[in-house]
Amino acid sequence: MIAPLPDLLIEPIVRAALAEDLGRAGDLTAQACIDADARLDATFGVRRQGVVAGLACARLAVLAMDPSARFETLIADGAAVTPGAVLAKVSAKARALLSAERTALNLLGRLSGVATLTAAYVAAVEGTGARIVDTRKTTPGLRALEKYAVRCGGGVNHRFGLDDAILIKDNHVAACGGVGEAVRRARAAAGHLTMVEVEIDGLDQLAEALEAGPDVIMLDNFSLADLRQAVTVTAGRVTLEASGGVDLTTVRAIAETGVQVISVGALTHSAPVLDIGLDAS
Repeated sequence: MIAPLPDLLIEPIVRAALAEDLGRAGDLTAQACIDADARLDATFGVRRQGVVAGLACARLAVLAMDPSARFETLIADGAAVTPGAVLAKVSAKARALLSAERTALNLLGRLSGVATLTAAYVAAVEGTGARIVDTRKTTPGLRALEKYAVRCGGGVNHRFGLDDAILIKDNHVAACGGVGEAVRRARAAAGHLTMVEVEIDGLDQLAEALEAGPDVIMLDNFSLADLRQAVTVTAGRVTLEASGGVDLTTVRAIAETGVQVISVGALTHSAPVLDIGLDAS
């Protein structure tokens, strides 16, 4: 069961999206074509196989336009669905529902697409012990929602922002003068609850990184042979994260090297939208 995001976090995002769509004069089409007192019953239905995420976004979009609307969720976020599945039923003022339709579907389809792609990666590494995690390569303004969708797909969240943990990348290393020095500075500055991770791009940096004592070492664009060697050398003393060159054709082999974590930017930057529609009953 996926813990839902509080409406308090979702509603500002939904309202901003609605405001962008409504513009300066509101929905001219609905105002011109539909009687003010007309009501509409409709269903949100899936047109392709996938994993659902973001139903609260659809609900809040409808309620923002019509607080008296009835929205009945029939399938929970995180559920696997097949074409034809009905996700929710709604009854609302027709003008309001049609004005909310695109925003609701944009967010619901986007988040369900992230959850669906994540589920495919998680399935690909099943049984290896490796965990699929996301990155900060998210849509600006949608990070909390997209990372929630990753969880709905069975993935795990990496840090949410720059203030979550210390992640020393190659450019940090260059600015500090070396992997060991960067980690030592990070350790000196970090609070007792702050994790320190360092990225290395070759086995020649592994011993220096290990000696400095990070919590996690990111192995960036390592070959499979080098990943296996890193796993052997570290012998469980530190968490190893594989990054770079990861797709659905390579992720299983990467997982089988013994790394504990595989980060996949594609979960959020390249997930196709899941086809979901709103159809009048």
